[in-house]
Amino acid sequence: MNQQGVAERQLVGERLGHYRILEKIGAGGMGEVYRARDEHLDREVAIKLLPEGALSDEASRHRFHQEARALSRLNHPSIATVHDFDTQGQTDFLVTEYVPGVALSEALASGPLPEPEILRLGTQLAEGLAAAHGLGIVHRDLKPGNLRVMPDGRLKILDFGLASSVARTADATVTASAIGTNTLSGTLAYMAPEQLRGEAVDPRSDIYSVGMVLYEMATGRRPFETTLSTTLADAILHKFPLPPGRVRPELSPELEHIILKCLEKEPGHRYQSCVELLADFRRGATQSDKSIAVLYFDNLSGQKDDEYFRDGITEDITTELSRIKDLRVFSRSAVLAFRGKPFSASQVAQQLKVRHILEGSIRREADRLRITAKLVDTRTGHCVWAEKYDRQMQDVFAIQDEIAKNIAQALQVVLTDTEKRAIEKIPTADVQAYDYYLRGRQFFHQFRRKGFDFARQMFVKAIEIDPAYARAYAGIADCSAFLYFYWDSSSANLQTADEASRKALELDPDLAEAHASRGLTASLKKQYEEAGQEFRIAMRLQPRLFEPYYFYARNCYAQGNLQEAVEWFEQASRVNPEDYQAPMLMASALHGLGRQEEAAAAYRRGLAAAQKHLELHPGDSRALYFGANALSQLNEKQRSMEWAERALALEGEEPQVLYNVACVYALLGEAERAIDCLEKSLTHGWGQREWMEHDPDLAALRSHPRFQALVQSHKA
Repeated sequence: MNQQGVAERQLVGERLGHYRILEKIGAGGMGEVYRARDEHLDREVAIKLLPEGALSDEASRHRFHQEARALSRLNHPSIATVHDFDTQGQTDFLVTEYVPGVALSEALASGPLPEPEILRLGTQLAEGLAAAHGLGIVHRDLKPGNLRVMPDGRLKILDFGLASSVARTADATVTASAIGTNTLSGTLAYMAPEQLRGEAVDPRSDIYSVGMVLYEMATGRRPFETTLSTTLADAILHKFPLPPGRVRPELSPELEHIILKCLEKEPGHRYQSCVELLADFRRGATQSDKSIAVLYFDNLSGQKDDEYFRDGITEDITTELSRIKDLRVFSRSAVLAFRGKPFSASQVAQQLKVRHILEGSIRREADRLRITAKLVDTRTGHCVWAEKYDRQMQDVFAIQDEIAKNIAQALQVVLTDTEKRAIEKIPTADVQAYDYYLRGRQFFHQFRRKGFDFARQMFVKAIEIDPAYARAYAGIADCSAFLYFYWDSSSANLQTADEASRKALELDPDLAEAHASRGLTASLKKQYEEAGQEFRIAMRLQPRLFEPYYFYARNCYAQGNLQEAVEWFEQASRVNPEDYQAPMLMASALHGLGRQEEAAAAYRRGLAAAQKHLELHPGDSRALYFGANALSQLNEKQRSMEWAERALALEGEEPQVLYNVACVYALLGEAERAIDCLEKSLTHGWGQREWMEHDPDLAALRSHPRFQALVQSHKA
């Protein structure tokens, strides 16, 4: 037996002061840890023996004792209490509360935790840190090994604040200039960038470490997995972690937002206090328990022509509910796969990981409207709320409002005055105008040239009936903008988009959709500053509206601001995780920034979403050419070519198809075929010519004489 083993055997059963040592329970940077019996107070405690020489002189011992006294003032259920400190012979030791259970690092050895558990433990961690930071105490070495989960499920923070006063072991100590020296204390894998640089730490440094711990809880792995110290230090200082939702897609956007905000490189971009962090944790926990998916109602009229009305009513109820910040409402695209199919509530819940399902039926007969609605708790199968409505058609908006308010009440959500006003707002006073609007929206969702043409006609009819219908004007603006963007870059389309978006804002300055439409039009006119302002207003008015995030990202991409584009595409993906476009374009921007590993992960996520979309819409050329691009980036060249040619076979004369297939050909090394498609796309009306100059997918063509001539001849 070695000398260390002898020392351990001799210490067990011995006394340090009035503490009798029972067993060794751990070892680490703080030295050895023992379970002991306090014979004065007859209780179990933990004894931490500091490493020999850790307090090398009276001055350092005095500093340690001062900090121990400060820590003893911490009295919080999530913090292990400091009871005492003393010296016996040459042995310095600290006495703390004995915390039974397992270290979080042990719990994570078997994989990531369920999201409700992450939110519960994260809330307790934030509560403990908020209490400590309120007393001016910073931990400096938060990591799973310093967090313990007790048998009753409560989390306890250990070794609080001692990293600054105890010399750490070499494998836990780093500096920016010389990895392995002892000028900084902390565990490298969980250390904030400013701590790594040797700068002053504050509560925001702990918040960064919280983000690292949460990331591991959510994904089962660290954000930066390299074990080489120099590479790991460089990653912490300069690289962006892969968003946890790409590692584990079922994570909610709210949890991913919390984690990534904690992990911002600059302290000023993180949560500025654990009080702020705690507020988001509590909101996330609320939304996890109060998540809802609105399934497409059954159409009981028996008329297929009435499905546009059924779809529109369902989607508008979804929109009304999404205005309530304390509800997590699944988007239209998330539930589209279940439309018209015999899925049970439990099957939907299993696939979406949603707590509540709203289902029902609609029957329209002449001027009568009959709607039934039922809210089901998917964990119990019990009906939480149900109602039947038999009203005049003109009451359609009142019914939608009542459903939204009753669901909020059933889920014990208190509506703010702003939310009440938004829900109660009537978009039009004329039911016939609303009917035309719903018809137009059905065509709009087809995302085809003829669809946008028909949709615009329907929106025009709605305005002829109700000239004050702001949403219909926004619809006209969007149709005209998309036609200009993808098919017909005529001045007439751009002018219509400009006039209609301005009119929508004039009629309703608080309509988020109108600001998004105005932003898109301004972007097409290269009025980028105005576009950005409008997109940001739309986000503020309706934070869960996908379009302002997505088009703001495209706005940045078109200008060559790839890093900013990445950030906004990521936001768009959080708002609508089912969308395949945002992750694909974000991957392209990441590729242009040289962040290949992150780009590959984004391509894989986008490809999975595109495949799911094509199961519902096999003739969608847009999903095909986006998917072909991803496949080319993932080195699946044969499949990429097959998908690109399927897109051309479906809509080979459409300019947006030609442009995007050109990108695929360029990536596959087919330069001449790529330029042929680009020339044809411009001839057929492709309106986004500046993309050719900045698009990373076309990098292989930059030096080609034909490409250079094409760019010059078609510059705006």
